[in-house]
Amino acid sequence: MIRPWEVAIGLRYTRARRRSHFISFITLVSLVGVTLSVAALIIVLSVMNGFGKELRTRILGAVSHVTITTDRGLLTDWPAVAEKVKTHPQVKAYAPYVLGQAMLARGSRAQGAFVRGVIPEQESKVADFGRKMIAGSFDDLKPGQFGVVVGSTLAWKLDLAVGSQVSLMVPQGQATPVGMIPRYKRFTVVGIYRLGHHEYDSALALTHIDDAALLYRMPNAVSGLRLKLDELDSAPYVAAELANLLGPTYRASDWAQEQPAFFRALKMEKTVMFIILMLIVMVAMFNVVSTLVVIVTEKQADIAILRTLGATPRSILSVFMVQGTVVSVLGTSLGVLLGVLAAVNVQAIVQGIEKLFRTAFIAPDVYFISFLPSEVLWTDIAMISGASLMLGFLSTLYPAWRASKIQPAEALRYE
Repeated sequence: MIRPWEVAIGLRYTRARRRSHFISFITLVSLVGVTLSVAALIIVLSVMNGFGKELRTRILGAVSHVTITTDRGLLTDWPAVAEKVKTHPQVKAYAPYVLGQAMLARGSRAQGAFVRGVIPEQESKVADFGRKMIAGSFDDLKPGQFGVVVGSTLAWKLDLAVGSQVSLMVPQGQATPVGMIPRYKRFTVVGIYRLGHHEYDSALALTHIDDAALLYRMPNAVSGLRLKLDELDSAPYVAAELANLLGPTYRASDWAQEQPAFFRALKMEKTVMFIILMLIVMVAMFNVVSTLVVIVTEKQADIAILRTLGATPRSILSVFMVQGTVVSVLGTSLGVLLGVLAAVNVQAIVQGIEKLFRTAFIAPDVYFISFLPSEVLWTDIAMISGASLMLGFLSTLYPAWRASKIQPAEALRYE
């Protein structure tokens, strides 16, 4: 147990006394180093969280939270399945869909894409296409009119605009006297969307579910159901519960399974960045170690006097552990405060820097985003603070142990 006089002496050694201004200076340098390293770690992880959330939001504009289908990719009893999944408290909305591959062609240009047949009123409850239209209207998809909504990149590649005619050729062929030939149907572009995600903007076309069912010869079935949940992060658990509810014939997959490599890369990148930036905190803690070593060397006479007055080696150990811990706790606290303030206002800070230097750090035509997103997670702050405090505590052990081993007679021999 650390006693009050040990705390008082430890705090006194952190301040400059007489000729100890240099020690106070390197203590201040150590404090600033810990503060800046902790703040940098919080800011970087918050920005990465913001980018991850923004990308996830854009992807989930096209990908449902949970998808219900079968191994054959054919759901013949989807109304009954929809009634069952609605009983789950997390399910907020559902939408049936028909999915197939097609070749979109206009003139001499052609592009492969996925075609998703939807009911616009229900699809708008589980996806963001209706809110991401840059031309036309998502509600213009009417049954029997063979209208199609395409992504902005796909429209650019095929030189499409609202009102353009485009041919959809599907792999399912039809027999003719000259052999099998692919079936095709001419569609009219009724809208163009932009999600800001290249994979979907360039390779996904939407039409009415009745037209898609006719095109892919699925008159009494759909490919599956797309579900929207109240809590996005609960999707894996809800998918497992729905799979148990529906039985082994059905398959339930969550949004993370739709893009496994992408989300694993984001998670790994954040972990690697945390480890790299934690090395900066370790470098700052080495400054604490060097500061305490210098103080122990400079205070040998004081330590010897304390020992002759009855202080035990354990008390000397506590004195210098208090001093190092004060630096790490104060540095971590200031770093958390500075990091959170900067992370919350990072967009205003970046805009100020861009205005000052008359440049743009994030080009919207390259990154499909014109701002620097940031999301402060208290779990990250707790993890960073805990790691910093632990490193600060460990950095005090060797100098404090060295101080406790000083012998009074040896220290006072030349005094």
